[in-house]
Amino acid sequence: MHKVSITPQWTVSDLSGQNLPHRLLDLLAQVQSHGSLSAACKQSGASYRHAWSLIRQGEAQLGMPLLNMARGKGSTLTPLADKLVWAGHRISARLTPMLESLASELEAEIERVVTAGRNVLRLHASHGFAVEKLLQTLGDVGQGVERKYMGSQEAVASWHAGRCELAGFHVPLGTFEAVAFGHYARWLGAGHARLIHVATRKQGLLVARGNPLHIHEVTDLARPEVRFVNRQASSGTRFLLECMLQAKGVNTADVHGFDLGEFTHAAVAAYVASGMADVGFAVEPPAHRFKLDFVPLASERYFLLCNEADLGRPSMQALLAVLRSPAFQAQINALPGYEASRCGEVDTVPQAFAHMSQPTQG
Repeated sequence: MHKVSITPQWTVSDLSGQNLPHRLLDLLAQVQSHGSLSAACKQSGASYRHAWSLIRQGEAQLGMPLLNMARGKGSTLTPLADKLVWAGHRISARLTPMLESLASELEAEIERVVTAGRNVLRLHASHGFAVEKLLQTLGDVGQGVERKYMGSQEAVASWHAGRCELAGFHVPLGTFEAVAFGHYARWLGAGHARLIHVATRKQGLLVARGNPLHIHEVTDLARPEVRFVNRQASSGTRFLLECMLQAKGVNTADVHGFDLGEFTHAAVAAYVASGMADVGFAVEPPAHRFKLDFVPLASERYFLLCNEADLGRPSMQALLAVLRSPAFQAQINALPGYEASRCGEVDTVPQAFAHMSQPTQG
């Protein structure tokens, strides 16, 4: 499989049109991550003298300091430098999945020429950390995957229309399971639809470390002083939140920022961590990445939807082999809030929802 890589890159230009060096932005991110300029140099392998040269160049272009220096305490980012770093985090979190999807399409086009398209698996899925691990592992074993990240509703509709072999979507456990199942039922096909179990995971509130505004329930999102950042309208995460708000009698119009939608869990976390919002609703792993607190509110199952007739294809067998491997399941269990529950098992739709009263298919 030929690998295509596309990464987001950005900069800031001064009044003369000169750009800040990309190495400077990377260096500032390292300082934020490791706590000091010396630690950042040690981590990156850059010389301390060269690092200071970059800092001074950036300060001259921006006309403001980028580092605070205190005797015995090392160096910390100024508010301007901190804002630059968080801008980079947000850009990466928002754009990386879309660029990965584009790279995957290009890979698939190359693979079709090289192999006459015999072994490319098309996956449309909501963005998630188990899916990321799955795609990485499939790439490691040479299984071609053409992936497109989209909301759960779009993914199952795409599978129903025949535009992919696999569609990733998630359904909450408990109170809202029947409602969520009904939300997807029209696209789940007739008797040929099969559901491949991937993981269970927790969804909840992402808040600043220490939860300074004491945000513990979805009802707190309607408080006038609370700024919220949401997921995009077609996402299963946003649908779950809407169900939870409705159950508590909260009007979405009363949630400041409800219509502000990000396309990934990481982008939501970066938005909160940058101080642009007080709370988001997402899965747990990005809370750890961006040093946020996580308030769990719901558990859900993540499925891959496929056609029974495709299960015998070599590409699908490669997928199932990965899902059922102890090594892959260990990776999933290592993700905060995730559990490789029944990973790789295949059910009919009625079997997967047998505990519900008479699930119906569309």
